[in-house]
Amino acid sequence: MRIGFEIHVQLKTESKLFCPCPTNYWEAEPNSNVCPVCLGLPGSKPHPVNEESIRKALMVALSLGMEVKPKILFLRKHYFYPDLPSGYQRTSTPLAVNGRLGKVRIREIHVEEDPGRYDLKEGLVDFNRSGVSLIEIVTEPDMTSVEEAETFLKDLHLLLTYLGVILNPSVVFRVDANISLEGGERVEIKNINSIESVKKALRYEILRQKRLLESGRGVKRETRHWDEARGVTVSLRVKETEEDYRYMPDPDIPPVSIDPSLVEELRSSLPELPWERKERFVREYGVDRTVADALVRDKALGEFFEEKAGEISPKFWAEFLTSRLKGELNYRGLDFSAVPSKEGVFLIAKAWHDGRITKEAAVELLRKLLDGEIGDVSAEIEKFSVVENVEDVVREVVEAFPEVVEDYRKGKKAAINRLVGEVMKRTRGRADARRVRELLEKLLS
Repeated sequence: MRIGFEIHVQLKTESKLFCPCPTNYWEAEPNSNVCPVCLGLPGSKPHPVNEESIRKALMVALSLGMEVKPKILFLRKHYFYPDLPSGYQRTSTPLAVNGRLGKVRIREIHVEEDPGRYDLKEGLVDFNRSGVSLIEIVTEPDMTSVEEAETFLKDLHLLLTYLGVILNPSVVFRVDANISLEGGERVEIKNINSIESVKKALRYEILRQKRLLESGRGVKRETRHWDEARGVTVSLRVKETEEDYRYMPDPDIPPVSIDPSLVEELRSSLPELPWERKERFVREYGVDRTVADALVRDKALGEFFEEKAGEISPKFWAEFLTSRLKGELNYRGLDFSAVPSKEGVFLIAKAWHDGRITKEAAVELLRKLLDGEIGDVSAEIEKFSVVENVEDVVREVVEAFPEVVEDYRKGKKAAINRLVGEVMKRTRGRADARRVRELLEKLLS
């Protein structure tokens, strides 16, 4: 099995690639962020290439260790579709080549313009997206399982998040997946819009191709569409070749030279990348690699960890965030951005760390905080503060339940649980259950 991707990422810029129209296409009224250029009207001429698009594309290329080309041309890629009014899409020659992310080689990165959005069912077109800056990241077919493909896409998503180049957080990238099994031709699955959908499409296509090969019918080279509702791929057309697109240099756009000083400036100013941050967390804070990975995979969570790591044991704090907090968030189907009070989370963890509340109290308080049942976290912590006179309560319980004490001394060791429970009841859960048990065992012996 061989799997490769062509991944399209909308770049975070204020204006489109060849015109000054705004890029917030998902927020605007249909066909309101448009002009003659992005509508492809006859006689309209593209503006100079958006420099911010080139900078963002170079940031991605450099973070993937790619070789930047000194010059690019913009070509016209001809095809007919209702969301492409000019009849061609402007796309560049490779901006950079020969990179890597994990074990997957990156063949090249192009800069291109996004087409509009066509509603196949309604027959309506919205050109607000037309002309938005894209990069196309082309991989080599280095993935050999659905699991490897998923890992790669998640790692790429994380990298793009750290770089801050994603335009629309709800549409991180669109994926064209290429897959072939031994003995069959390569099949391309177009325009898959999420990592989860990529997994489903690949699993279906693997099964479809396997059955064709086993029956002796063979797999033909073609382009297929992923039907999300039905969970199947559907044939669109026999696979075209590059010549079918009739590529030609766009006469309205001069060649774009890439200034070497700009490349070096961007290389030196790249933010800390995910794998670099993971190694630093392990080195500086002594956290476990698995925990460091969990912190790094949620950028905001990792930043919050580091913000407070100087005020608490870093190992304890990291474990609290990745185990206790993430566990509760996952149970509720939420992410870190949904936490109503991040300072409240830290206060709860600190109180438990300092021994002012028990683990059970910390968990209860965290759940109440996430469920919106706590206003003043500090006041709630005081209500759960560990009682200082727990030894006195233990003695009271022992005196109050002589029959249970007698059972324990006769060898019924489980009887101590009744006494522990009574102490916890009288302290309203504010005692440390482990310490209560230790005190009871010492007293009863």
